[in-house]
Amino acid sequence: MALPETISVEEFFGPPARAKATLSPDGRKLAYLALWKNRMNVWIESVDAPGDARCVTTEDRGVVSYHWTRDPRWLLYSRDQGGDENLHLYRVDLEDPDAAAVNLTPYPGVRTVGLDLPAGRPGKVITQLNLRDRAEFDLVELDIATGDLTTLAQSPGGKVDGWLYSERELFAVATTAEGNVELARWDGATGALDPVAQFEGGDAPLGIYPMEVTPDGAGVWLGSNRGSDRLRLARLDLATGNEEEVDSHQPYDLDARARVFPALPSPLIRSRRTGELLGVRYLGERQVIHALDPHFAAVLENLEKLSDGDLAGLSSDESGQRWVAGFTHDRDPGATYLYDHATGESRLLHRAKPHLDPESLAPMRPVSVTSRDGLTLPSYLTLPVGVQPSRLPLVLFVHGGPWDRDSWGYNPAVQLFANRGCAVLQVNFRGSTGYGKAFTRAGIGEFAGKMHDDLIDGVRWAVEQGYAAPDRVAIMGGSYGGYAALVGVAFTPDVFAAAVDVVGVSDLANFLRGQPHFVKPMLAYNWFTYVGDPSDPEQEADMLARSPISRVDQIRTPLMVVHGANDARVALAESDQLVEALRARGVPVEYIVMEDEGHAIENPENVIALYTAAERFLAEHLGFEAHTA
Repeated sequence: MALPETISVEEFFGPPARAKATLSPDGRKLAYLALWKNRMNVWIESVDAPGDARCVTTEDRGVVSYHWTRDPRWLLYSRDQGGDENLHLYRVDLEDPDAAAVNLTPYPGVRTVGLDLPAGRPGKVITQLNLRDRAEFDLVELDIATGDLTTLAQSPGGKVDGWLYSERELFAVATTAEGNVELARWDGATGALDPVAQFEGGDAPLGIYPMEVTPDGAGVWLGSNRGSDRLRLARLDLATGNEEEVDSHQPYDLDARARVFPALPSPLIRSRRTGELLGVRYLGERQVIHALDPHFAAVLENLEKLSDGDLAGLSSDESGQRWVAGFTHDRDPGATYLYDHATGESRLLHRAKPHLDPESLAPMRPVSVTSRDGLTLPSYLTLPVGVQPSRLPLVLFVHGGPWDRDSWGYNPAVQLFANRGCAVLQVNFRGSTGYGKAFTRAGIGEFAGKMHDDLIDGVRWAVEQGYAAPDRVAIMGGSYGGYAALVGVAFTPDVFAAAVDVVGVSDLANFLRGQPHFVKPMLAYNWFTYVGDPSDPEQEADMLARSPISRVDQIRTPLMVVHGANDARVALAESDQLVEALRARGVPVEYIVMEDEGHAIENPENVIALYTAAERFLAEHLGFEAHTA
């Protein structure tokens, strides 16, 4: 047996050929992201006469998300400035190829949140802006053609986390003094909030998701686990506050990953024309979709025949006959198809990574790890192709959040290290979401405690199964995963031969004190509940004890630290202070600061530089051969 041909970092991490394809409302045009001057921008092409593709945006930062409007003339997209997460909303005139994009929210330091294009308000877009006060978001209406802004509802005293718009009434989502989540009706005359329903904050550390007003404006579809461990779909009656189950799947939770990564599809599949519910997504080891509409059930049956992957991005024309469907797959990412339900015909539009041979990539296999206290930890193991899976170097790849989860699909970092002959293990440790509220709440008070024990138990499992060599184990991750990497080398230095921390936290209390204004209202039901409130001296002391900076004198493992200079969530100072303390002790640490990045490393050349450095670093300390161009 032998490893397949070595695949370069550029091939794994370079931008996709095309991504995020969607249909126009009339079904005649296709929009997608593709490269313009080495940045992902929006392109438009005819569906029935492909070949007339033209680029309609020219952003040097790149475009992450875009939206068709109900008027085929206008297309909207958003972008931030250097990774600062202050997203601005832009308009493109598709009828005038020479017209420059117009920034509809040209306010420095202001962030847009959410986007709604109500059928009863043609030519308008509803969004939220912290224009009046950087700590508060007001609900506003923008005229797409003129850019005129109208405030619909003003946040009363910093209580509001977000807004729900309907053409009948407006509703606010707020945090109570007890750290719970409250849905309240907004009184336009007085500006007061009238409570409709309240939810236990610690049960939903990222807030209630999804939460969308029904087309008739009389209810809200929401992800609920009232009276249940599992996240199911319910309808809340806005007149009575009563909640009824709409759909559920045992034992799976609603697929709520889009709460963390908005670029991922919503768990609610809705009609483009009417807004009615067509289907619901659930996620376990793999995705399951429940069809709630007979026409969509027939469409879904045919769409799922197109690929053995999981259905991801999905859009249709307003008739519901033409569909564009993209698929998640561990070895064939982003294959996207056009399907016509009227004729039954389909065709492959593109593959995101056409240069990668699926047979050369490594399958991602769901596995279960049992923690030392008996908890089942859903995990994923990826083993290299063409190599006997015995006593391999192991990369423990830790997800961020921590209120997120690893899931099946293409992960370029996982494939990179598998291609170099490593086993890669991803453990959904307690505190992860998507496995029931008890599993998530098991993380309360367990930072650098049982949450870290779960990761070590994953390493122990891989060694006992014979997959991993105990002296050739590395830990790597970003955000919470970066914190976990630092905890790994500070609290359990004998386990790991190397560690890579990307935008990780070194001091929990300082991290929380420095959170941006747009995050602070939600701290009560996630970080304060699960970790502590730094304004309380006793809790602050406990947070310091769980912080890598408090054990910097224990770190002796080779360490690489990477950070974006413009990070709005984990300040650069988190890495600066750690690196300074290590270097003061004479401990070698490799430190990379990316001046034009924030919390997410996005620019293609920076992503490639990051993983080229990480490959070289881990190859040196785990004993595998790094690729050289």
